[in-house]
Amino acid sequence: MKEFSERLFGDAARKAPIARFHPLIYVGLALAAILFQVYVPRLISFLSFLDLPLLITVYFALMRRSEIVGLGFGAFVGLVQDSLSHQPLGMFGIVKTLVGYFAGTLSHRGFDVENPLVRGILGFFFYAFHQLMYWIMVRALLGQPGDFNPRRELILGMLNAVVAIPLFHLLDKLKERG
Repeated sequence: MKEFSERLFGDAARKAPIARFHPLIYVGLALAAILFQVYVPRLISFLSFLDLPLLITVYFALMRRSEIVGLGFGAFVGLVQDSLSHQPLGMFGIVKTLVGYFAGTLSHRGFDVENPLVRGILGFFFYAFHQLMYWIMVRALLGQPGDFNPRRELILGMLNAVVAIPLFHLLDKLKERG
């Protein structure tokens, strides 16, 4: 058990290098994920469970190991997503900013973010956190009854976590070498 926990939280996890990406990768993937979120569920309704902008935000915040990068990237993704949705401007911006900040914080607190199991758990956790915070924001800021079904959100969180593992592995191939 100690060996397993050392692989997940050991010194190697703390000393892992910060991943670097070309600036166009950030913008291109963010826009592609948002366009996917807006248009693909209209064509293939089954994929409406997938929150690709959230997963991209979590990935870049984890890989850059910085709260500031996570915060800025989450704000960018959330505000662009708000501009293409029918929601009031700022709802996704606020929630994705929080997700980016907390993902960046967790990434340099000793978690081995290269481990697929950790990536899946963090994908699930941040999906659940995102949905809960969004529901709170709708109720608190807009005064509207929010739709939050814990059982449905747990299932959708698990599906997003399953997608996060191979997605993060594919995104690893975009890292700059050297």
